[in-house]
Amino acid sequence: MPGAGPAGAATMRAAVQHRYGPPSVLASSEVGIPLPGRGDVLVQVGAAAVHPGDYFVMTGEPYVLRLVFGLRRPRHGIPGRDLAGVVAAVGKDVTALRRGDEVFGWSTAGTLAEYACVPADNLVSVPADLSVVDAAAVPTSALTALQALRDIANVRPGQTVLVTGASGGVGSFAVQIAKVLGAEVTGVCSTRNVDLVRSLRADHVVDYTRTDFTRTEKRYDVILDNVEAQPLAAVRRALTPTGTLIPNSGRGGRWLGPLGRIVRARMLSGFTRQQLKPLLSVEKRKDLLTLADLLATRQVTPVIDRTYPLDEAADALRYVGAGHTRGKVVVTV
Repeated sequence: MPGAGPAGAATMRAAVQHRYGPPSVLASSEVGIPLPGRGDVLVQVGAAAVHPGDYFVMTGEPYVLRLVFGLRRPRHGIPGRDLAGVVAAVGKDVTALRRGDEVFGWSTAGTLAEYACVPADNLVSVPADLSVVDAAAVPTSALTALQALRDIANVRPGQTVLVTGASGGVGSFAVQIAKVLGAEVTGVCSTRNVDLVRSLRADHVVDYTRTDFTRTEKRYDVILDNVEAQPLAAVRRALTPTGTLIPNSGRGGRWLGPLGRIVRARMLSGFTRQQLKPLLSVEKRKDLLTLADLLATRQVTPVIDRTYPLDEAADALRYVGAGHTRGKVVVTV
């Protein structure tokens, strides 16, 4: 069960941080190649996507995140969760994957590196003709969109769905998945992204620089709010009397982040027929398989904003942290 890289190398390049802080805390370093344990797979990383959650963990804010990721410094010094690449070695008891298989999925041990150890259950095969960059863009953001619309909102054919941040990482997947579920979809975005959102098959596009969707007469069965730029009361006005609102920006105060809004939403749900359901996405292999099928049949296509080489991972996270991405940002290894 070899754990070394090409030509028996024992080290690899990785983006590493030893403390919380801005993207400048990341440095390109040589570290040891991990060994796959029982049930693990060593993946030679071809590409790794980054998203706002990676930025929050890197900075250590909101502080509540440190209860999970390390109080004084990150428990895992290599950032990143999403990846696509080739199986380089398999651990004991792994039978479904073999060396040379092209896979994509997620890891909690850091993916901004030349190699990553990943539980075999967190990986599925890359669909034919899908690039490694596109595959890496899928796991976290597309799983979030799928679970929000299918599982939490229970979107049904003929319902009306509004997606704010429709050109972003989660939003671009959400527009497409809502169409797959049979909904009439409205995407909210800036002027420069109107054509992009239309290309994702949105039935209607609202340019928020010209129109405030909360002040129109239109009412929606489901609102997936990836931006949360409007007050909760205003967004509720855009819901049908029994509609569902899913807040999903992840942003908030320095200490608790979005938890305050989540608590308020839960409390308000007890006094209205409208459902306010904050989103907690959970990675599930069966959902990743569902997405692989949607990718293979071209019902869902990743939108790639920019790619960065591994040595510029800090720039990739800085760009994501600014909050204006068009689709996904991917680091190529």
